[in-house]
Amino acid sequence: MNKRILRTALPVIGIPVLYALVLRLFFGIQTWSDLFKVMSVSFLVCLPFIVGALTMFFSSLEKVRKLAYRLFIPWVPIFIFFVITLLFQIEGWACWLMVLPLFLVAASIGGLVGGYFKLKKRDDKTYLSVLCLLPLLISPIESFIGSIPGTYKADTYIDIKAPAEKIWANVTRVREIEEEQDTGWLTKFLGFPRPLHAELDFEGIGAKREASFTNGLIFHETVSEYTHLKKMVFSIKAYPHEIPSTTMDEHVVIGGQFFDVLNGTYELEKLNETTYRLHLYSHFTLNTTFNFYASWWARWIMQDIQNNILQIEKSRSEQE
Repeated sequence: MNKRILRTALPVIGIPVLYALVLRLFFGIQTWSDLFKVMSVSFLVCLPFIVGALTMFFSSLEKVRKLAYRLFIPWVPIFIFFVITLLFQIEGWACWLMVLPLFLVAASIGGLVGGYFKLKKRDDKTYLSVLCLLPLLISPIESFIGSIPGTYKADTYIDIKAPAEKIWANVTRVREIEEEQDTGWLTKFLGFPRPLHAELDFEGIGAKREASFTNGLIFHETVSEYTHLKKMVFSIKAYPHEIPSTTMDEHVVIGGQFFDVLNGTYELEKLNETTYRLHLYSHFTLNTTFNFYASWWARWIMQDIQNNILQIEKSRSEQE
């Protein structure tokens, strides 16, 4: 009985997983990285879609008739694919976690489309062959069109009951941050570096500071606009060659090919005699063909970092 179940399940799950692994390895070959990129719609959407369709193709007609089967069984090879690539360090945890929702939705759609053809008795090899080759056909076209760089804003603020001078002192000089003070839940969950300290060498235009994070990540900041107790604008530079290779996944490294942070701004707004609102916002760029999706995650991550810093500045301003 168990052997029969195994023989039935092996092609249903094993072949889609094998296809996904072969495609990932193929798209990871540097020789033709100009044509076939992991950071592309051709890979991130087509791969899970085809995995879903393949799962239905190798399933029995009886099982495919169930809607829940068509929607959720394609997730099984997706999760196995993720685990294998993590175990062999083909991809990083943060990268997969961010694309997981996209993969699951695309796999379910692939399961519905594959199930439709299966139920219509159109399960001949022709459409399946064309489907499997689809990423290889689309990717060069996508590469030819090219990515569309976009600039985005991450806006955050916090209300602080403290004098303006005290708040501003914590803005310009962020002293050593202990691990227990870190409230950045998303960056912590993704395994991103946490902030350590960032202190200006003086207050005014041209001032510099190094915003240091764990694992060797450093933001080089230079003040370009300064109004004491009111506003500070600073450029941000992160140099990939300074960041240890183990710090961040190559696809999300700051200052890399796909993602960079441009600048940050602090503004202090008086609400009443006892309370100020401290604004912190930043601008960042994305350079992919799926900015519509990547921008959600990038903004969410930047807001988590900024909220973490603001919370520390609030706590120190009100309690110290």
